[in-house]
Order: sequence, then structure tokens, then C-alpha cells
Amino acid sequence: MGKEYRAKVFKSGNSLALRLPKALGLEEGSEMVLREVQQGYSLEPLEKPKRKIDVSRFAGKAPWLAPLQPDDRQFEERELDWEGRLLRRDV
Repeated sequence: MGKEYRAKVFKSGNSLALRLPKALGLEEGSEMVLREVQQGYSLEPLEKPKRKIDVSRFAGKAPWLAPLQPDDRQFEERELDWEGRLLRRDV
């Protein structure tokens, strides 16, 4: 079992609030999930949704760059050892 902390319940407007110790490492504004369980309450941080990057507005930001055509792609052939090591070829 982990460390034990004491928290104080107080009135905030028409609600009750729970003041959590700073030692828990929570950030201000973070959301928590509170569940009523048989022994009392369970409190855990809500997982933050993963951020998505919108790249739709990037088109045209670098007009000097043109998309690479499939025929223009150049790949160097290399031999691979199936154990995951790259084998060097004398050039």
C-alpha cells in the first residue's frame, strides 16, 4: 500500500470540495474520477485525451517544396542480417 495523506473537505459555494495535498503531484485544473466503492471512495486522475495535430492548414506554407513523385524516389539497396544488424558493403 502507498503513502497515506490527509485531505480536508470544505464548502465552496453551494458544493463541497476536497483539498488535496500538493505532494500528490497533481496539476491545477486536472480532472479526477471519483467512484463510490464498497469501502468508501476511489479517486484517480482522468486520462488526458491524446492531442491530434491538424495538418490541413500546412499545405502551401512552403511553396518552394513540391511533392516527391514516385519515379523521383531513390533508394539505396542494402543487405540486412535477419538478426537486425546492418551489414556494411564496401563502397
